[in-house]
Amino acid sequence: MTQCTRNPLPFSSLGRRRVEADFSGGTLTTDAGALLLREADRRLGLLDAFDRAIPDPRNPDFIVHPQRALLAQRIYGIALGYEDLNDHTSLRFDPIWQTLAEYAPDAEHPLASASTLCRLENRAVRRSLFQMASALVETFVASFKEPPECLVLDFDATDDPVHGEQEGRFFHGYYDNYCFLPLYVFCGEQLLVPYLRTADGDAARHSRAILKLLVRRLRQAWPNVRIIVRADSGFCRWRMMRWCERNGVGYIFGLARNSRLQELATPWMHAAACCWEMTHEHQRLFGEFAYAAGSWDRERRVIVKAEHTAQGDNPRFLVSNLPGNPRGLYDVLYCPRGDMENRIKEQQLMLFADRTSCEKFLANQFRVLLSAAAYVLMEAVRRLGLAGSQLEKAQVSTIRLRLLKVAAQVTVSARRVYVRLASGFPLQELFARVLGRLSGARLATPAALPDGG
Repeated sequence: MTQCTRNPLPFSSLGRRRVEADFSGGTLTTDAGALLLREADRRLGLLDAFDRAIPDPRNPDFIVHPQRALLAQRIYGIALGYEDLNDHTSLRFDPIWQTLAEYAPDAEHPLASASTLCRLENRAVRRSLFQMASALVETFVASFKEPPECLVLDFDATDDPVHGEQEGRFFHGYYDNYCFLPLYVFCGEQLLVPYLRTADGDAARHSRAILKLLVRRLRQAWPNVRIIVRADSGFCRWRMMRWCERNGVGYIFGLARNSRLQELATPWMHAAACCWEMTHEHQRLFGEFAYAAGSWDRERRVIVKAEHTAQGDNPRFLVSNLPGNPRGLYDVLYCPRGDMENRIKEQQLMLFADRTSCEKFLANQFRVLLSAAAYVLMEAVRRLGLAGSQLEKAQVSTIRLRLLKVAAQVTVSARRVYVRLASGFPLQELFARVLGRLSGARLATPAALPDGG
């Protein structure tokens, strides 16, 4: 890009000194930390897997920007906080971004424009989307060095409001808005499934089919693994429970209260109320009983949490086929599923999975998968690079701000791309440690790093 000479920009003085600025700083970037994401992808191979999943119908003789480079622009852009295609109008000239896309940095040969990236989104087909989703599961499987003993799969749905005339939009009464209804499946902090759905069905729609596919693949990789499904009452469907029972899958689901459940829970609720009357302290008692809703095929074990506070009764119900005492199942196993809300918040709000503004439904599913890939890379940095550090529990927006948004000067020669990171960067030692963990290289401490040239 041409470096223009401009007149100084005057600012308010600092005592007797003038404060001036211009745009002659040379080749600078604010996203030097994104190189850590590139190292994470080299370890995971996720971009290559996505590239293989998408057929490229373009004539090879006329291709200027390889498909993998287009995917790199979009996925790294989402991870770095650039949610719009228009952001790449400027980013395409940045030497760090060219390096991320495996280009030799050259201002005269920029990356793809917003219109080229838009055409990539709009040629998504169902088979390619399925293969991309499968790549996320394969990345999860490959993340284990040893076969796991137990996997807890968290299912949850959320709303994705839409504000245009997108294909597949519907009004959802619970959310009181036109929206999509995406389904997410996590195992701990690792994302397995981001599935965009129309909002004309309930939260459990297609969840049994997705569970079948996941269980088949996970048991193919680890025949002896124990699998537990965990979800709220929106997924408590008897056909899903019956499938779990027949296939050796544990489950624990929330169960919406009704008059019959409250009647069966009366002994524990009465005891909790009496204890509160005597002590005026928060009371929580646990019990269990057999119950079958009118639509179920048979009775199942139901756990009741009989809670009483100054505000009155607050019962909660679970249905499960797992052994164990009711309190342990509720507090130790079921309650931690609430952390999945934080993971969805990272996906939807911090990595822009809700930017489903394309006209075509499949293009919007493609965008959700790009956001999911950005999450997988960020989670890999957190899990592999930041373990034991002050950022090991940080959300992706904090990791982006503290570790990836690093100013640097970039020098390009025939033999190397040299990135001079800001001397005042406060996390230099952590940055070097993360790079060493992701790349497997033994690095010198920041104080011992050479100046370079």
